Amino acid sequence: MNKIEEAQIILKDLGLPKSQQNEMSAITLLALCNIKETDDWKDAKKISLGVSKGIMKFSTVFYDKEYAANTRETFRRFVLHQFVQARIVDYNPDIPNLPVNSPRAHYGIAKEALEVIKTFGTKNWKANSKEFRASIGDLSKKYAKRKAVDRVPVTLPNGKILKLSPGKHNEVQAAVVEQFLPEFAEGSELLYLGDTETKDLYNDKETLAEIGIPIDQHSKLPDVVLYHRAKNWLYLIEAVTSHGPVSPKRIHELEELLEKCDAGKIYVTAFPDFTEFKKWSKKIAWETEIWICEMPSHMIHFNGDRFMGPR
Repeated sequence: MNKIEEAQIILKDLGLPKSQQNEMSAITLLALCNIKETDDWKDAKKISLGVSKGIMKFSTVFYDKEYAANTRETFRRFVLHQFVQARIVDYNPDIPNLPVNSPRAHYGIAKEALEVIKTFGTKNWKANSKEFRASIGDLSKKYAKRKAVDRVPVTLPNGKILKLSPGKHNEVQAAVVEQFLPEFAEGSELLYLGDTETKDLYNDKETLAEIGIPIDQHSKLPDVVLYHRAKNWLYLIEAVTSHGPVSPKRIHELEELLEKCDAGKIYVTAFPDFTEFKKWSKKIAWETEIWICEMPSHMIHFNGDRFMGPR
């Protein structure tokens, strides 16, 4: 077992949620404990590191894992933030009164966590990690309870209610099913609905296969797929909050994926608000449709000479 795998076990045993037990999280823990591949955990020590020139550099130099410069925010939002919440890491331990956006912002392994981590691999590990969870709190359980409360309900055309994971992206998807579908795709069936946690949360495999859509490539499908059987129209809908709209490149990808599907294809990009639409407007492909949650009874047609229909 290598050090990254060991770090993942440590994070799990200390009560971190599954989403903070990945490789990026493991690398972060290793960096903050100053543990290289040949080191022993008993030699872990506290060092204060920033993200780009500290943790990410450590990853490249000592583990040959290079992350793009624009992932530093991912480290902050989806690893370090949770580490601080779990009391495994301290934020700005050397200079606690630093401004929030200071370029000198740094992170250090918390003293209590360090003492426990140093016992990994010994007979005391299980007892120590259990005691840590009991005294500090099991973040994975807290997150599970919070997610259960915060999940986004969506009522499907057949009356069934699904619970999407919380987040703006899934709120847009729910709005597509509950508002766009009856307004602009009345009579359509829901064939596919993704989720930020469970990519193929809902999929009608039988109908997908029937109309020639590969059912083993859900990762390439758009966020929502609707099908109007009488018209043989297929609505391919991307919900945009942080990732791109239906661009010319995306259309090309989908046309390749759906080459055996003879249904008429309608490409739609759904935005939460007009501000988000304006941000992405230059990347939207012509001959596609725009729907905005805050003005649900209207559409924007990027075509000029016709209203919604397959191309």
